[in-house]
Amino acid sequence: MKDIVSVDHLRVEFATDGGTVVGVQDVSFTIAPGETLCVVGESGSGKSVTSLSLMRLVEFGGGTITQGALNFTRADGSTLDVAAASAQVMGQVRGNEIGMIFQEPMTALNPVFTIERQLTDGLMLHKGLSQSEATERALDLLKSVRIPEPEQRLKQYPHELSGGMRQRVVIAMAMACEPKLLIADEPTTALDVTIQAEILALINRLKRENGMAVLFITHDMAVVAQMADRVVVMYQGRIVETGPVAQIFENPREDYTKALLAAVPKLGEMKGKAAPERMRLIGDEAARAAQAPRKPRTAKVLLEVKNLTTRFPVKGGILRRTMAQVHAVEDVSFTINVGETLALVGESGCGKSSCGRSILRLIEPTSGEILINGNDIRALNRPDLRRARADMQMVFQDPFASLNPYRRLRAQVAEPLQNFNLASGADLEARVLDLFDRVRLPRDFMNRFPHELSGGQRQRVAIARALALNPKLIVADEAVSALDVSVQAQVLNLMMELQEDLGLSYLFISHDMAVVERVAHQVGVMYLGRIVEIGPRAAIFDNPSHPYTRSLLSAVPIADPATRRFEGDMNFKPISSPIFPLGHQPAKSQYTQVAPGHFVLQG
Repeated sequence: MKDIVSVDHLRVEFATDGGTVVGVQDVSFTIAPGETLCVVGESGSGKSVTSLSLMRLVEFGGGTITQGALNFTRADGSTLDVAAASAQVMGQVRGNEIGMIFQEPMTALNPVFTIERQLTDGLMLHKGLSQSEATERALDLLKSVRIPEPEQRLKQYPHELSGGMRQRVVIAMAMACEPKLLIADEPTTALDVTIQAEILALINRLKRENGMAVLFITHDMAVVAQMADRVVVMYQGRIVETGPVAQIFENPREDYTKALLAAVPKLGEMKGKAAPERMRLIGDEAARAAQAPRKPRTAKVLLEVKNLTTRFPVKGGILRRTMAQVHAVEDVSFTINVGETLALVGESGCGKSSCGRSILRLIEPTSGEILINGNDIRALNRPDLRRARADMQMVFQDPFASLNPYRRLRAQVAEPLQNFNLASGADLEARVLDLFDRVRLPRDFMNRFPHELSGGQRQRVAIARALALNPKLIVADEAVSALDVSVQAQVLNLMMELQEDLGLSYLFISHDMAVVERVAHQVGVMYLGRIVEIGPRAAIFDNPSHPYTRSLLSAVPIADPATRRFEGDMNFKPISSPIFPLGHQPAKSQYTQVAPGHFVLQG
């Protein structure tokens, strides 16, 4: 059959203040109908630039296709060279014949339009549906990506949804018009393992049913093993290796591919080990990282959370009255010692991020106590809270949304130091240079703007900014989910080094169970706003006692193409809603201790 995509010697250049930067060069590949081509590589290797070129969106980010052909076979059988197509033709193709799932859902969605408006606009434009038909189709799409309470979600705005739910809306939008080519740029980075498994199964089903071609960009080698027919490995804008998925995993030829596979954290590697361990690194640092000793954490409590509850109003009607409440965080209690990492894991929308933001009072809790070094955070006035925030920082899930698009990165990393009058002049410049070095970013990046960096590079800037004040507690909300495995290993090792040097404590919010197993001292599993199981890392992974914890661990993808899971093997259950009527008072959380320090929710 005729290939749906044929890329021939693609070269993309970007004009910057420092001169011309080559994003990708001499990139060639094809994708047949019903085939999934996975593109892997480090952050900044050119993966996203390649995908944006196929949509001709790269020029909106300052890029120019200077060489090569991008041939796309349209629905009528004709061949379109995307690189030479007019803006009018691309307007007909984008979102209709070529769908794209973007890496950062908050920036892919329009904050001033409802979810319904954003889903129905494309359907009415490209498919000629009426408003009612488009709304019905939008409802079916939200159900297909397993969003709870889809009728209510249609009326909501992007900021009212969790990161994982926003990503599922973006996936629904990309699939709305049943495109011939689906470009998925890190589509599951914001999703927990159970939803990720369902979305991958959905993409595979649509591929089979519609003969859709899939260009799947990811840094998760376990997802590659589950999804790919063929794999392209990119490094510094070039393709270094390509081949069938089994060959890449079983017999990689290039040293870079071997190092990339070796850096993948695997679930079960930490079995029998008492303390967290450094991640493996690509290159010469691997031996040094493995040999570096870890200092024991202390028994002194830094953070104590007691019966934390956070609820959000659900408004409706003409007067936007409060009709119900979202029980985002319900009766949550835990402690974190100095120099300790507590990981919170659970499904998208389970309350992990709301819990982290409530602790920092970025959102106001409904009730409960938050004590840092014995100080009640909820009792502080605004000036005292501002001073207290020097000791507690947050690394957000979406790096682009957390950075100012109009300021250079130098100014954004220096801003916390200036706000608290901790450095100025040459001392400030030296501190900023040190922070860029710590997160392994080139110093010449300081004069760039956020849009000139890849997703992974932007996340490293956000981490550098959080580290600027040498805080005691860092809430890391999916801080490494956007990073490829090599950079992820560097950043996690950096966080561990800082924990040892400065006695830092982390509330590590993540859906990557393999990473959590490697870095956490304690693990709390959340479901529908409650902690259903909490205890030492080894106890949770070696002896999961709550049914939800067991299902979460069983859904983790394995980086081995021979152990693929198929849709029929998965037992997908409907997600319960956290929305309750006004006045509803749920029962208090009661726990059973199944081992020393290991507690499981009753009922």
